[in-house]
Order: sequence, then structure tokens, then C-alpha cells
Amino acid sequence: MSAVNVLVIGVGPHTRLNHLPALAAAQDAGLAGTLTGIDLPHLADALVEYSASGRPRRMPVIAVEAFPVTRSTLPHRVRGVLDNVVARERIGAVVVATEPSVHLPYALWAIERGLPVLLDKPLTIHPGASTDPAAAMAIADDFDTLLGAYRRARRRDPRMVVSVLCQRRWHPAFRTMRELVAEVAEATNCPVTSVQSSHGDGQWRLPDEFVDLSYHGFDRGYGKASHSGYHHFDTVPWLLAAGERPGKEIDEIEVHAACTRPADSLAQLTVADHERILPGFTARNPYSVSDLERLTDGFGEVDVFLSIAYRSCGRMMTLASSNLAHNTFSQRGSLHPVVDGLYKGNGRIGQETHIIQQGPFQALHLHVLQTLHEDEEGVDPTAPGGADHIALHVFRNNRLRPDWERHRALGFADLVQGAGPAAVLPTQRSARTCAVTEFLTYLTGGIPRTGLTSDLADHRRSARLMSAAYLSMAHRFASGRSTTAALDFRPAPDLLSDRALVALGVAG
Repeated sequence: MSAVNVLVIGVGPHTRLNHLPALAAAQDAGLAGTLTGIDLPHLADALVEYSASGRPRRMPVIAVEAFPVTRSTLPHRVRGVLDNVVARERIGAVVVATEPSVHLPYALWAIERGLPVLLDKPLTIHPGASTDPAAAMAIADDFDTLLGAYRRARRRDPRMVVSVLCQRRWHPAFRTMRELVAEVAEATNCPVTSVQSSHGDGQWRLPDEFVDLSYHGFDRGYGKASHSGYHHFDTVPWLLAAGERPGKEIDEIEVHAACTRPADSLAQLTVADHERILPGFTARNPYSVSDLERLTDGFGEVDVFLSIAYRSCGRMMTLASSNLAHNTFSQRGSLHPVVDGLYKGNGRIGQETHIIQQGPFQALHLHVLQTLHEDEEGVDPTAPGGADHIALHVFRNNRLRPDWERHRALGFADLVQGAGPAAVLPTQRSARTCAVTEFLTYLTGGIPRTGLTSDLADHRRSARLMSAAYLSMAHRFASGRSTTAALDFRPAPDLLSDRALVALGVAG
């Protein structure tokens, strides 16, 4: 099949940093044809530059009008613009990478037209999710809406696909952990019994920036859990599923969330502290302490720590913690952020850990620690001392099983999968490229549906975990009391399974 022309909805800093380089590589591989962008008027009517293999390229961007984020469907005028672009440019696939509060209407538009979708994370979010229980619960409801539309589209065209870009599913370290969990579960019938996960990204946001910088900000009533938290909401259940055994399937979760908001951050490091630490801050900052407290009231979470119980038939199967923080070690040393606000750069350094216990049989420790951002100039992530310091430690009970190795330590070179130009490195960038490549390879007939890694139908648990986290935060905000949220956690019902389609002779 020929290369696929791609419509990229949302061309902000996130897309330019993450998606366009991967799509450029797909163009070089003959998988992607033309790229056309869609965005609001202030970013449209211009050519967005991107590159791969050192060759500069340009993507035209078409303007669409803004619309209220409360809408679940696109306005008629926006649909008309998109439909015209699809016909004129012969679009064969859509990447939805907008601000996530409008993911739902754009994704529904594409799905209803039978256009394959690569959907950015999180699936959806609603303003006030951390303060309003109804907005928090809507995250789970949105998944059901998307899945219903997806199933109707697949009945019309069984090759239709919606893939969710959660790149850790393609990351070699996480794939290796999943294989190790499955291997021990098969040998012992023991599921994962506890998980400790954490992620910090070193975003040092100064007091006035809480108010003045809205990109990946907190002013919409949500924050860290929607900025990057969905990766953990997706990855941990995906790892747990590899250890589920008959009679030990997880069917319910209970989540307790504790979070800090901008007002808490400004108590940890006050305006006066910033004035002492950063020369020039006093002259720049137009807000008093009372101004900041008033203006940030109802803002979303900066850091959120979650305690999670995964149950099976009323029994506790897995205990977990997931600690998600912006306010962590940073290399920011400047008063002024770069032009993209605080999205990337500005000293943001990722530090991620996962500790998985599988009863008395296995422990896995993954540590991914950055000293430099992987996109900083001159950084080679494959070199010692480069962007990522990654280590996966595997401990097994070799007194029970002498054929097991007591301890293995896997570093960067050990975790590379494949060889040559197609090798997948244990970096987020390489995993993202792999996700885009898989999506387009499927569309061009290169792999079967069974080769897809992150189909929308497999994200019910991820969406419900995110919804439960926000539900606990929102109840705490509304009532002032510590609360937990419990939700059904079974996988999505298989109304039109691949097996059924194969039996009908119509599966791709």
C-alpha cells in the first residue's frame, strides 16, 4: 500500500518536539506521505518547520476557530474545515495532539469518518477535574463514548484502528519488565503483589508563572496527573495484566490521592524566598501574596501522591503507590523561561523509578535518571553520561529455582532491542518513534492487527485509574476531608473481538 497522508491536529510545542520528528522519519521510510497541520488562528496560516536526517521540511497549518471545551462534538464550521482538508489532501490518518480537553470532539470526528487515529495521551480531561467530582467522573465516561464510536467504525471497516500514543509500551525496559512478570506468573501462579512508582520532571515554576504561563499549566483545574500522569496510569495496569492468572483477575480499584496545588507550592517556597534566591524577581513579579492566593484558587495539582489498592473478588491482590511530581530536582537557573514556556527545557530533568514485587519469587527495580534533557544540544542519549542513566535490576529466588539467576543488572546496551537503523533504544524518543512507525506500518499493510501494541480498547483501565485519582482529589477539594474513590476495573467488554472477526473472515 502507498504512503499515508497525515492530518496533524494541534501543532504546539509538544507536537513539534515529539510527533513531527517521528513523522519525518516515517516519511523517510515511505510510510507517511504529506503532513498537514490544524490549529487555532494564531498558530495557523504559516509553515511549520521540522526535520529528519538533517533535511529541513515544512508543513502547512490550516486555521480552525476555538470552541468551548464543554462541547463533546465539533462545531459545524470546524467540521467543515476539516472535511474539506481531508478531501483536498486525501488524508488517510489523523494524529490528535491538541490540548487534551478537546481530544474527545476531534477524536470522535475522525472515528465517525472512518479515519484511523493516533491519539495522544491522556485520552481526555475536563476543566476542574481536580476540584469537581462530576468532571473527574467524566474521564471514565469519555472512554465509553470513544470506545462505542470505535466499535461502530470497526463494524463498518474492520481495519479501522485507534492507537493511543503511550510510548512506554514500546520502551524496551518496560517491555522487558512485562515479559519477566509474565514468565514468573506462568511458573508460580503468583501475580504482582506490590508496585512503587514515581516520576518527577523538575519543573520549577516561579510564583508569577503560575498565573501568567498557561501552557501545560494549572489554571484549568488539572495539572501533573494529566500532563504526564497518564503514562503511569497506563503503564502500571499494563504491567499488572501480565501477571494476572485465572481467578486472580483485578476487578476493582480503590484510590486515595493527596496533592499539592500552587498555593501549597508558594508555602513551600514563598515569594520572599524567590526574591532572595533570584535577583530581579522582585522587579518582574506584579503580584502580591494575596493576589497569588486569590488568582490560583481552584488551580490543579502540582504534585499528586496516590495510594492504590487493586482487588480481585473482594481480596486485595496488589498494593501500589504512584507518586507524580513537577516540583522535583531541576537544573533551571534562569529567571526567564525560553519561548515555549515551561513545557521542555528550562532545566526540566526526568527521574522515574518502578519497584515491582512478585511475592517471594521476583523483584524488579527500574531506574531511569536524567542529568540532561534528551533534546538538549550536544546530548547523545546512547553515550555514557548522556541524557538517560537507565538500569533494570532483576532479582529472583534461585534457592527455590536453581535455574533462575539470583541477580541481573541490565544497562542501556543490554536493553536495546533490534539492530541497525531499526533498533529501538531505551529512550522516550525512540519509543515514540516506534509507536508512530507501528501505527503507519499497520495502515500500509506491513503488520496485522494482532501486532498493535496500544489499541484504544485496551485503555479502559488506564482511563478509570485516572478518573479515580481525580475523583479522590476533587472530593477532598469539595469536602475538605480525605477520601478514597472506588471504581470497577475490569477490561473493556469484548463486544466485537478480533477472534470473532477472524471467524467472519473480515479481520485485518
